[in-house]
Amino acid sequence: MGSEKIKIMVTGASGLLGRAVVQAAEQRGHEVIGTAYSRATDKLAKLDLSDSTAVAAFMNQHRPQAIIHCAAEKRPDVAENNQAAVEQLNAQAPGHLAQLAQQLNAFFVYISTDYVFDGTKPPYGVDDQPNPLNFYGRTKLAGEQAVQAANKQATILRVPVLYGDAKDPKESAVNVLVDLVRNPSDAKVDALQARFPTCTDDVARVLLDMTEASVGATGESISGIYHFSAKEELSKYQMCQVFARILNIDMGRITPITEKPKEPVATRPDNCQLSTEALEEVGISVDFVPFAQWWTKYLQA
Repeated sequence: MGSEKIKIMVTGASGLLGRAVVQAAEQRGHEVIGTAYSRATDKLAKLDLSDSTAVAAFMNQHRPQAIIHCAAEKRPDVAENNQAAVEQLNAQAPGHLAQLAQQLNAFFVYISTDYVFDGTKPPYGVDDQPNPLNFYGRTKLAGEQAVQAANKQATILRVPVLYGDAKDPKESAVNVLVDLVRNPSDAKVDALQARFPTCTDDVARVLLDMTEASVGATGESISGIYHFSAKEELSKYQMCQVFARILNIDMGRITPITEKPKEPVATRPDNCQLSTEALEEVGISVDFVPFAQWWTKYLQA
């Protein structure tokens, strides 16, 4: 990968993935411009991505060489209940950012989701037909389409459910399960749907490898749709079992759910395993940290 210093703009830099991307980029010696909105800090610029005029002014002022667009509403149930705002953030803002990136001749990557698929025919390649089951998945697919319409050189990276160093366990549908195990009460946890929990550190590494391969590249910049995912299949109940073993806690009060909920707020697909073949073909490593290994180190720190 290239070693030149790159000016990288990271949206959603206060979030679970965004923080990991900022940290990894800084460790590699790049200049990072992180943006946030509700959680802006001294180090993160406050930017409302729904304000197209402000976004254009910000990007023209800073003129990044790469934009890694992490900002999104990632919680399916929240998305279902707040559709107008989520439509703006997940579906409309990405297209505008992609258009501005093209005007600046900057590398642009949009983070999408395995939830663009219906989970009936895994594993999914990048050319497989999307069919999202819930509003969240539909907005992310609409975001992909807006990005591709605005910028033919744009890159889309679909990822599954993420975990990492959370400031609040609620940032991740995986991290939040640790509290469930630590504070045992009568609870029911899904044991039916296959998940492929993936560490934000690994996703950040992939994003930066793609960026470094594309900015100032003598060959062709990476563009189009790619998938990255860890390859360990776990239900949420099995994740709880891993946490219980690490913490040496009895799981007797947590009951596995083996039937689909009859009236979920947001329908979730059964198995959206992502094939990483396209990423491998462009020379990006798809290595990942084993789930139990990362959590053992994190929980015993």
